[in-house]
Amino acid sequence: MDFALTPEQELVRTSAREFCDREIAPFAREWDRTEEMDRGIVPKLAEAGYLGAWELDTLAYCLVMEELGRADSSVRGLVSVNVGLVGKTIKRWGTDAQRDEWLTRLAGGDLGCYGLTEPGSGSDPGSLATRAERDGDGWRISGSQIFITQGSWASVALVFARTGGEGARGITAFLVPTDSEGYEARPIKGKLGLRAQDTSELFLDGLYVPDSARLGGEGEGFKVAMSALDNGRISLAAGCVGIAQGCLDACLAYTADRQQFGRPIARFQLVQELLTDMAVETRAARLLTWQAAVLSDAGQPHTLESSVAKYYASEVSVRAANAAVQVHGGYGYVDEYPVGKYLRDARVTTLYEGTSQVQKLIIGRALTGESAFVS
Repeated sequence: MDFALTPEQELVRTSAREFCDREIAPFAREWDRTEEMDRGIVPKLAEAGYLGAWELDTLAYCLVMEELGRADSSVRGLVSVNVGLVGKTIKRWGTDAQRDEWLTRLAGGDLGCYGLTEPGSGSDPGSLATRAERDGDGWRISGSQIFITQGSWASVALVFARTGGEGARGITAFLVPTDSEGYEARPIKGKLGLRAQDTSELFLDGLYVPDSARLGGEGEGFKVAMSALDNGRISLAAGCVGIAQGCLDACLAYTADRQQFGRPIARFQLVQELLTDMAVETRAARLLTWQAAVLSDAGQPHTLESSVAKYYASEVSVRAANAAVQVHGGYGYVDEYPVGKYLRDARVTTLYEGTSQVQKLIIGRALTGESAFVS
């Protein structure tokens, strides 16, 4: 498969890198320390076209995600959720009226969030407890959800709620304006990584939405959620490639300058081994991500390829960041250098949008035809 980039895609990558180096990287450390991203970055992301990046081909979108991941994964997460989980899902499943309203608003800076994970329902979304009950021509939604990226910043929440019986077939998706009565978001602080990113717990207390807020058919919510994750996992994989590449770039600069025993540590064989492993695994993760992106652009099924890319790239980001701290020695343990933050930000990528263990079960099911999800 030919992965040569077009001139347009190269321009997207160059523009994204320049944007990140100018608008994000100089501030990422301070945002991380204060656990607060400057909200002024949102209109800048909108103006650059990144909040409406569903208009890009998927491979070009991955190039943007990689650069954002290299600069600051907190910002990458903001864009990834807005585009990969919410925007692309509305574009695929929404009515004309829903697309006209929400895609315009999301591209302009009114952020979206994705409400699936609950305190008692993480890797098993088919068991979610949030409920939506019929009320006249609409629905009343009640429940709680946790670890929701930009739950406090969003203007619309893509919420999944049970409208029927138990299991995956009883779930329906809704577009919930966050200014609705009965919507409450409480920010979660003290995270290991992604500290600048808004992460919240949501409380839905009899919140009313009209039936026109339903996204997809009644009982189709699980299919909607899984299609969103297919897109989100490509976004996340690309961001993980950015973390790994950032680690490699930082290590190459550091090892060229750092002197021990009268010579640069870049000359040491075991340091070169660490750098080589990082470089090879980063390339492999990038190609797996691009493969999933190419299939998506071709309109081909890509659930397996998205899962493979997400699994491998997330694990690579953790290994690369851990190795980068080792290369930096004691300096890697303080935030004067970026590698400690890369490690903290990378760690969650093996957990959300399907843990590494869940990805292995998805891949195993594709290989054997047997589902380990069914008892």
